[in-house]
Amino acid sequence: MAGAGLALALAACEELPQDSAPARPDPVAPSSSPRPQPVEQSDASLRTAQYYARRQADLETRGLLRTDGGGPDTPYSADTLARNFEQIVFYDEYSGGVGTRRGQSGQLRRWEGPVRLDVEFGASVPSQQRREDATEVARFANRLGRITGHPISRAQTGTNFHVLVMGEDDTAQLTRRLRELAPSMSDDTLAFLRAMPLTIECSVLAFSSGDNPHAYTKAIALIRAELPDLLRLSCIHEEIAQGLGPANDSPEARPSIFNDDDEFALLTSHDELLLKMLYDPRMKVGMSASDGQAAARIIARELMGQTL
Repeated sequence: MAGAGLALALAACEELPQDSAPARPDPVAPSSSPRPQPVEQSDASLRTAQYYARRQADLETRGLLRTDGGGPDTPYSADTLARNFEQIVFYDEYSGGVGTRRGQSGQLRRWEGPVRLDVEFGASVPSQQRREDATEVARFANRLGRITGHPISRAQTGTNFHVLVMGEDDTAQLTRRLRELAPSMSDDTLAFLRAMPLTIECSVLAFSSGDNPHAYTKAIALIRAELPDLLRLSCIHEEIAQGLGPANDSPEARPSIFNDDDEFALLTSHDELLLKMLYDPRMKVGMSASDGQAAARIIARELMGQTL
């Protein structure tokens, strides 16, 4: 997937999440999203939609964007799983902000408190798409909660993971909402999100608070509204999963959405195990790659049913 994961540890600018909030997989679009506006789609939005329709068709023609989660043609061992975990969890796809260098080693990051997702839509997004996307976000949040054993769910109050589905015709609304959600966001990051290049279909930013720079307390995922159904669903899977902590992509990870090769559109069996490992209590927030290697090998072997 052509996504951008921007794992930003912004000390002293984001509040801690609330202690509790009702959570339910409600497919109805939240009230914070303005009603769809029956206005003519702009030329820019139409061209964007046509571009991604052609891109999805091309990828599917080449046998990419698989939705099977992996199979006999994509075997992996416990050792491979542990190595992929190290690369995807302890290294950054982008470090320090937009456009900075890739591959810098860091510490393990994840959520410590409950993750409460909501999805918001630009005024240009039609009602049918809103219903479909809201249902998919709720379904995927519930799946991630089962996989990780961590409290992850769709919510309409006390939300701390914001999924924004907006298009070319929602730029002013997007800018306003980003400023509300992350008032200390840098001008460079805001400019990037307002005008992402066509090579990037979606993006996620994860924020931490000052008292624990490796524990996420808020995330914002941005998904282009003009994407066709499968690419849009792929973005929901990749950006929400990546917003839970796996900050990097690896060309060696297979079958995986944490890979830029577009082979898989949706979360795979391999990715489920990576998330199980990340939220295993033996893995600690702030742990370095060297400190986590032994635990990762042990957990990977347990998950794969191999002896230690």
